[in-house]
Amino acid sequence: MQVKKVLMSALIATTMASLSAQSPKPPGQYMSGAEIASAVAAAAAAGDRPGMAVGRFVNTDDYRINMIHRTAAAGAIVHDVGTELHYITDGAGTLVTGGVIVRPASGGAVIEGGKAQRVAAGDMVLIPVGTPHWYSAVEGSVSYLEVRF
Repeated sequence: MQVKKVLMSALIATTMASLSAQSPKPPGQYMSGAEIASAVAAAAAAGDRPGMAVGRFVNTDDYRINMIHRTAAAGAIVHDVGTELHYITDGAGTLVTGGVIVRPASGGAVIEGGKAQRVAAGDMVLIPVGTPHWYSAVEGSVSYLEVRF
């Protein structure tokens, strides 16, 4: 019984010490659904990127978090820095990953030898750094949360 009291006292003392050693941290970042929709709508209205609107949540040297809304296919791309996670929130399309990017004389970069996968709301895709990727088709529109880290 005495051993249990000693162990319990040591556990309580350790817990209290770790709690008092914490320093205050800033709160997490919050963006409401309405704010996200407004940011995407503003980007679409600006028309800087035809067929694509980017609502930025947070972009730092360590990670980038954006809400993307596509209404048209776009050229293939590859990022030399950062793995990407796409979580499809609405709509559907065809995402091609892997292979190699080629630039035909007719214009627009495409992927040869990649894997085409239909993606729809609820799907998630991890695209490792250096992996070519391309939304080759969009079924009306496709929206996704993009996290690069």
